[in-house]
Amino acid sequence: MAMASPLLCFTLRLGPGEEIKSALQKFVEEKRLKAPFVMTCVGSVSSAKLRLANATAEKPNEVIELDQKYEIVSLVGTLNNSCHLHISLADKDGAVIGGHVMGNLTVFTTAEIVIGECSNLTYRREMDDRTGFPELVVNKRLNHQMGTEV
Repeated sequence: MAMASPLLCFTLRLGPGEEIKSALQKFVEEKRLKAPFVMTCVGSVSSAKLRLANATAEKPNEVIELDQKYEIVSLVGTLNNSCHLHISLADKDGAVIGGHVMGNLTVFTTAEIVIGECSNLTYRREMDDRTGFPELVVNKRLNHQMGTEV
């Protein structure tokens, strides 16, 4: 089921040595965001831990540790309590690698990130028996002052 919502935007710049995934989770917690997502990101990293494609719950697939400088070509995902991020990274020759962000996404020079917040929705994750993974569930946000849906 698709749902529409007004949008708020936040811009965040992370500097050298900061870990992107944990910084995003901290930002979401501090701002008490309920339906946040990454709209865009540019910058570079000096390391990353990624899970490659074809994973299942029974076979989590290959996890790789990257330890060189990469340009961030794309970073997308939802940032609810267990954020779900995918990234594409380009090396010094322009070769691209990407996957599911597991962590250790360390900023090399900068990471300029725009975060969106669907102000009338909430995101959470529930186990989906069809996939074997906790998957996104979207709900209308309750107006806590009046006890009604927004």
